[in-house]
Amino acid sequence: MKAVTRLFGTIDVADEKIITMERGMIGFPNLTHFALIFDEEKKDKKFKIMWLQSMDDGDIAFPVADPIQLKEDYKPLVNEEIIAPLGEITEDNTYILVTVTVPKKVEDFSVNLKAPIVINMDSNKGAQIITEDDYPVKFRVYDLLKGNTEKAGE
Repeated sequence: MKAVTRLFGTIDVADEKIITMERGMIGFPNLTHFALIFDEEKKDKKFKIMWLQSMDDGDIAFPVADPIQLKEDYKPLVNEEIIAPLGEITEDNTYILVTVTVPKKVEDFSVNLKAPIVINMDSNKGAQIITEDDYPVKFRVYDLLKGNTEKAGE
């Protein structure tokens, strides 16, 4: 599938790599096809931002990250009915992402732990859900990432 994107120019994504989200993202219910864009050279980096690029609207791409890189004990409770359309979910085929917010003040950099994106990598179906846990919508990570950078430079 080809898409003309604002951030990445024209991209061609194999059909089997397209993630289908039947209900779209929160606030964007009409966007149902996405591709996960990331820099292969940074795959071993402790924290990396990826992009969930809409294949329906090239102007829309959500910055996302793996929450385990930020909060190792992140295990959101999810209503089984909500994820049933994704197919059989196992620990091995599930990929969870969280949206990233980078405001004007970099110190307010945060991720949304309350509304993760759950993807079944076997079926390439995903859904953004609201967890039943008491996770924050704005989990500030600037100090955490700054601390990791300082430790790496020791």
